[in-house]
Amino acid sequence: MFHNDPFVRSPREARIAERAERLSRLFAGRAAEHDRDASFPFENFEDLKSEGYLKLTAPAEYGGEECTLYEMVLSQERLARGDGSTALAVGWHVGIMLHLRTVRTWPPSLYERLCRDVTNHGDMINSFASEPATGSPSRGGKPQTTAVKTDGGWILTGRKTYSTLSPILRRFTVTAGIADTDATGEFLVEKSDRVRIEETWDTIGMRATGSHDVILDGVFVPDDRVIRGPGESKNAKAPDDGAGWLLHIPACYLGVAWAARDFTLRFAASYRPNSLPGPIADLPHIQRLIGDMEQELIVARTFLYSTAERWDRFPEIRAALKPELGTAKTLATNAALSIVDQAMRIVGGSSLSRSLPLERYYRDVRAGLHNPPMEDAVTRMLAQRALNECRSDIENE
Repeated sequence: MFHNDPFVRSPREARIAERAERLSRLFAGRAAEHDRDASFPFENFEDLKSEGYLKLTAPAEYGGEECTLYEMVLSQERLARGDGSTALAVGWHVGIMLHLRTVRTWPPSLYERLCRDVTNHGDMINSFASEPATGSPSRGGKPQTTAVKTDGGWILTGRKTYSTLSPILRRFTVTAGIADTDATGEFLVEKSDRVRIEETWDTIGMRATGSHDVILDGVFVPDDRVIRGPGESKNAKAPDDGAGWLLHIPACYLGVAWAARDFTLRFAASYRPNSLPGPIADLPHIQRLIGDMEQELIVARTFLYSTAERWDRFPEIRAALKPELGTAKTLATNAALSIVDQAMRIVGGSSLSRSLPLERYYRDVRAGLHNPPMEDAVTRMLAQRALNECRSDIENE
């Protein structure tokens, strides 16, 4: 089926896409149960591990596949067709691994250990930064989690929210405020009896991501696991990659919308109410809705993939691509919302039934509104760039 997708451009990309599609079919059979129970899909991650998916973006020098941003988007979009929760959750891992490979801000020995654990043992990583009092870290709030210096390391105390993958991770990074200063640091935390997961994740959408609260109760972090200490500027040693790795988010939501589109096409082509001579797909207003869905999916995918390709091809402009990267996310999220809504209009009242996947798709895509970057921040970036360009033109006249 992949030769029909214009975004699959090579045999390597076809292999990447085929693996994700194979996993997607497995996950689709389990998605409804995990959604209903808000349970973490451990078996999905065993499958990801056995298929080598967890080393998708790890560097080749340590045994990873070293996929590009474009290839990650291609893979993640397909994975989400089977289960949005699993795709979004593993997306944080493969996205962060791509980011770390690009910027190399970790101490070299610590980074090598992480990469080898990912490629040899199927370990994963995520960064826990959100807190009840600060909201999204993208808004710039200072963490209330505190780090206190002690002999040989630091003692961390606090609570992190939206901690996706928390049930399965052996290690994760956290940001913390340095006690009695205005500085912050970033620390690699290993699971221990001082780390507790409070199962708070009970939402309307993306219910199986395991995004619970993580409680740090005096966790000791040795000095050799400090990623960024007090007085060190964030990414001071690194190139600005524009946070391109966050394209795993729009890829996920377009994948869910794609699944809704596929289900709806099959439904429309086969559903024959006795009031009609043929299937509802023959009706002009149904075809109009289908055409609208197709148009939105094509536009959003084209912009997403073209932006990912530019990020891969031109490293020197990655920081300048931030407005485009943000636009790819907002365009994809809003398109996904619209596509699923139109799909439900086509299917009608039965689309609300839990026996069909559409109501789950409808709930899942709404979560995209609350993933970074936020729409207002993207709009502000675009406006500021346009105004700066205008002012520069005026000055040069």
